[in-house]
Amino acid sequence: MPTLDWLNKKEAVKAADKVPYRLLEPVKELSYGDPNNENMLIQGDNLEALKALIPLYAGKVKCIFIDPPYNTKSAFEHYDDNLEHSKWLSMMYPRLELLRELLSENGSIWLTIDDNEAHYLKVIMDEVFGRKNFIANGVWQKKYAPQNDAKWLSDSHDHILIYAKSKLIWRPYGLPRTAEMDSKYKNPDKDVRGVWMSDNLSVKTYSENTDYTITTPAGRKVNPPEGRCWACSKEKLEELICDNRIWFGKDGNNVPRLKRFLSEVQQGTVAKTIWLRDEVGDNQDSKREVKQFNSKDVFGTPKPEKLIHRILLLSTLQGDIVLDSFLGSGTTTAVAQKMNRKYIGIEMGEHAATHCQPRLKQVVDGEQGGISKAVEWQGGGGFHFYRLGLNVFDEFGELNPDIKFQTLAAHVWYLETRTPLMKKVKTPFLGEDKNTGYYLLYNGILGDKRPQGGNVLTHPILESLQKYDGPKVIYGETTRIGTAKLKALNIAFKQIPYDVKAI
Repeated sequence: MPTLDWLNKKEAVKAADKVPYRLLEPVKELSYGDPNNENMLIQGDNLEALKALIPLYAGKVKCIFIDPPYNTKSAFEHYDDNLEHSKWLSMMYPRLELLRELLSENGSIWLTIDDNEAHYLKVIMDEVFGRKNFIANGVWQKKYAPQNDAKWLSDSHDHILIYAKSKLIWRPYGLPRTAEMDSKYKNPDKDVRGVWMSDNLSVKTYSENTDYTITTPAGRKVNPPEGRCWACSKEKLEELICDNRIWFGKDGNNVPRLKRFLSEVQQGTVAKTIWLRDEVGDNQDSKREVKQFNSKDVFGTPKPEKLIHRILLLSTLQGDIVLDSFLGSGTTTAVAQKMNRKYIGIEMGEHAATHCQPRLKQVVDGEQGGISKAVEWQGGGGFHFYRLGLNVFDEFGELNPDIKFQTLAAHVWYLETRTPLMKKVKTPFLGEDKNTGYYLLYNGILGDKRPQGGNVLTHPILESLQKYDGPKVIYGETTRIGTAKLKALNIAFKQIPYDVKAI
């Protein structure tokens, strides 16, 4: 497969591995609503924030939407959108690698971008996610009126690049039917099965077995159009007539047509790749929406709520996790909240606190802008605000002594299993994965609050641990059990901090 090369690509490819693993520290005064919610609003560099999420959410995110800086060489108040081309590619590549690791096997990623970098982004997406997992290039009509000052052509659309983690697994959900679609269904014969519409009974694929004459109830002889045949055999047609599924018109003299009942048709409609502003909103809609919660300092490049609503309808169900690592004004998290999805939003600048947090606070309180009326949003839920905290490892690669047990447990579990630790652990036994049990002796987990208390693997400590019959991996400060005995007990001992590696 062809790949894209640029200045400093080698460094960009290795960048994700070199990102320090940092803690996520909750900010209680900026969190809001139901304290039992799982939603996250994170302020900080998204590369470091994504790395911090790996032990907790790897393979768990159902939909990722990102609206990265477009590199248009324009001046944006809240973004440096004037990155030189190779720097832009180097900025995107490691972030895409981490996003792929967070995406579930049945998940999808949606990226909005304009013509400046769309085609380059497509190539590096092929490289990171696999060309075989490319779904489509959607086109969103972002403007209605032409720009009269355009030097060449007036730019009126953005691209939406869509990839699946695994195209063989992923399928989009159908879009809800509209009232206009349903209005085409009638019930002229008062069928007890409800409204229906008639469909052509002939098909292009010719077969002698289904090329026959039909006699209508009024006695008219009818043959299929030239070069076509009927869609079913004579025997099947008789069954359909007996079941009142063939319509010959009010007088019984028309060419037969098949009745398709609204109650039996697919309720989810297939989405197209061209999304018009009448359906999903445009830039003017998004500007009006953000003015409702911050009219004095309007974010420069928001997306309309209807656009994100369409994406989440196609890619998620209630309770699924949605991630946006270029959160901007907070549209993705606002829409996810209104659609009862769980979400993680990451924003680097101060407007994580000045724009995103106030907007989500209003949403929790029942704000009625955007899609609120369409989804009958009445408020509720909540979110937790986080900032990036300490590095887990110092500059020498040694474990930070301030790290808590639960944090190190999540790190060790992911290091060993490459899956997130989804439960709060209260004992040294972290769990079992692929017929191996994992234990962590650290930070007084056995009740002794002294640094060395309970952190050393001894025979009494081993006897006190939760039993597991298979192979065991035990992390601890040191061990008093000899190598031969450990081998006989099928235990692999790993020493803290030397065997605790960065991800």
